[in-house]
Amino acid sequence: MGKGGFPGGNFGGINMNQLMKQAKKMQSEIEASQKQLESQTYEASTGGGAVSVKVSGAKQILELKIQKDVVDPDDVEMLQDLIMTAINEAMRKVDEAANNELGKYNIPGLGL
Repeated sequence: MGKGGFPGGNFGGINMNQLMKQAKKMQSEIEASQKQLESQTYEASTGGGAVSVKVSGAKQILELKIQKDVVDPDDVEMLQDLIMTAINEAMRKVDEAANNELGKYNIPGLGL
């Protein structure tokens, strides 16, 4: 008898060594996919290009550009809205890319 009273190290017909190898391979693939995603940049703009933002796949803002003509001291709220919209759209693109890439692994608990 093998470990745990199952012949040949099988558990209900599943070879545990093979299962562990597959899990480690999948973990390596997921880590590689995450690094690839984090190295990408994602861009979004609002107001016809008045505000543009670049973010990394790790959700770090890399660049924020604001056209001079959109800066109106009497309408700061509009500028704030344009900035927030551009950043949120860029972050949505990061999430979408992560879902597309990591969603193929279909692992519960990843929050994808």
